Amino acid sequence: MEARSDPRSGAPVLAHTLRADNGRLIGVLTLNSEKTLNALSLAMIDLLSAQLSAWAGDERVAMVLMRGAGDKAFCAGGDLQELYASMLAHRDSARRGDVLGNGYANDFFGREYRLDYQIHTYPKPILCWGHGIVMGGGIGLMAGARHRVATEKTRLAMPEIGIGLFPDVGGSWFLSRMPGGLGLFLALTGAAVNAADARHVGLADRVLAHADQPRVIESLQRQPWGDDGAANDRLLGAVLRDAEQAQAVPPAAGPLRRHQELIGGLCGHDTLERVLAAFAECRTDDAWLAKAVAAPARGAPGSLSLAWRLLERAPYLSLADVFRMEYGVALHCAAHGDFAEGIRALLIDKDMQPAWRPASATDHFLDSPWAPLAHPLANLHHQNRRTT
Repeated sequence: MEARSDPRSGAPVLAHTLRADNGRLIGVLTLNSEKTLNALSLAMIDLLSAQLSAWAGDERVAMVLMRGAGDKAFCAGGDLQELYASMLAHRDSARRGDVLGNGYANDFFGREYRLDYQIHTYPKPILCWGHGIVMGGGIGLMAGARHRVATEKTRLAMPEIGIGLFPDVGGSWFLSRMPGGLGLFLALTGAAVNAADARHVGLADRVLAHADQPRVIESLQRQPWGDDGAANDRLLGAVLRDAEQAQAVPPAAGPLRRHQELIGGLCGHDTLERVLAAFAECRTDDAWLAKAVAAPARGAPGSLSLAWRLLERAPYLSLADVFRMEYGVALHCAAHGDFAEGIRALLIDKDMQPAWRPASATDHFLDSPWAPLAHPLANLHHQNRRTT
């Protein structure tokens, strides 16, 4: 697709290519739902996946840039309105006892996770420009990109415990691999981190001013792109490195890094109950940390339990197996968990008074609703093809 998409068309994803000086193409994907902070809809998922597939097979395309429309967000997470409606309809249907009975939830999570895995394993370098709000499903898109830029306004968070879900979209994978209990802390608190902290925990590779994007693109168009994906990857990395080094003042350490030792102690206990007790006993004058340690007390107990158990399992699984595991858990949450109640309290009635179920209600949510060979994501490759 070489024609530039018209921003006025209302298409949820705009796709076009930029021609480099040597004739190679740079694919550009823009999430185009500024009014919803580029929330990830099923239509957006399908368009992104289809275009990435087309460019993967186009030898003229050397790399892909993903970004969000507007100045407020790359992607603020999944579009929850349709999911909420589907959960209510499912609970009133003849299939209400069937975890697989919600067709929309099956489609949404299955295709979203396939897209995330596609990005993780994409054969060409992807640059994700993670400006502004990047939450939930937005982090799912950004985490798998080979090159990830955060900016002065980037705020990343996995706040799912507050809506009765859990840190999904591969969150079990990348959170469990963060050092010193930082991933567990982010999973249980939903705390937002800035660009410096995003880089510290491996969710961003470079920190650049958002105003530098046009200059970065111009530099990319001057590169001698070729047929070698690894060489193209190095070219892209060098452009971003040079852009970062040209900045006068490096970003200061963020609160996550400043409190890393304390957080490690809080999260270093051997049971979820002890970790949550340590949070409750924590006394601090730091507003960011105080807000974070108070958050689990308002979250869904079942979501906290799921986050703990998923992060325990994920280090022993392949990336593909993590997505398969999360898919089943997400459908359990949609069918029988607190997910609908969390959305109702936050976005529908906005009373901020969710009636959570006890944590024990989610004890069976890690049981797969499919036989192993019948899993819809069974054909995901077990190995991540991306060169690091």
